[in-house]
This record gives sequence, C-alpha cells and structure tokens, in this order.
Amino acid sequence: MQLTREQFELIAPLLPRQRGNVLLENLQVLNAIFCVAANGCKWRALPSHYGCWHTIYTRMSRWAKAGVLDAVFERLQRERLMRVRIEAVSLDSTIIKVHPDGTGALKKTLPKPSARAGAAGLPNFIWLPRVPATL
Repeated sequence: MQLTREQFELIAPLLPRQRGNVLLENLQVLNAIFCVAANGCKWRALPSHYGCWHTIYTRMSRWAKAGVLDAVFERLQRERLMRVRIEAVSLDSTIIKVHPDGTGALKKTLPKPSARAGAAGLPNFIWLPRVPATL
C-alpha cells in the first residue's frame, strides 16, 4: 500500500498545509501510516526509511482528531485509488480492570466484636448478681 506522487496530488488539497521547517512530506507520512495499517506493526517497528516514528505518529494523531484521515480514506476509495479497509479488534486483559466482586472473590465483612478482644469497647450488657432462691 503505497501512494504514488500522481495519486497523492489528487488528495493533497485535503491535507493541512505544511508550515515551517518540516522534515517529512505529507506523502511520506501517508505511506508510513499505510505501512503500519497494512502490516499491523508497532509504531516503533516502522522502517527507518519513512522517518522518525514519533513524528509520523504525532502527525497521524493530529490528523485523526481533526477528521483529515477520514476525508483522505474516503477520497481514496471514491477515486478508486486504493482500497482501504481497516478492521481491528484488540482486547488485552492486563488493562481491563474488573471489580473483585466480578471475579468471584469473597466479599469483605466486618469482623464481629467478639473476634477481637478489647476492641469492642465497654460491654453492652449489665451483670446482675444471682441470688439463690432458697433463703
């Protein structure tokens, strides 16, 4: 999945204008994004000929938040330049926190006052002396 310069010229108006001292062209960034999408690799594993992975990721993140990537993908499909279909579902149980009640753990109960000697405070009853009935 690589865009040629001619294909890029058709979608170039959708991309933000580059200002300042920019090392990577938008075409190079788009091709890097397509490489990650096609191969499913991590950003850090992006081949070095695309440029610094962090720069590419930052620009992709900004474009995604601004809706630029959606417009680019839509134009690519409408012009039949590239078929873009990205489907991914990923669940990692190490980041999904489950409440202890959901795992079948025993619920914590308050200890009974008799379980801890002296912790209950003063007794709640009165001692009455017993008098034998035979006097």
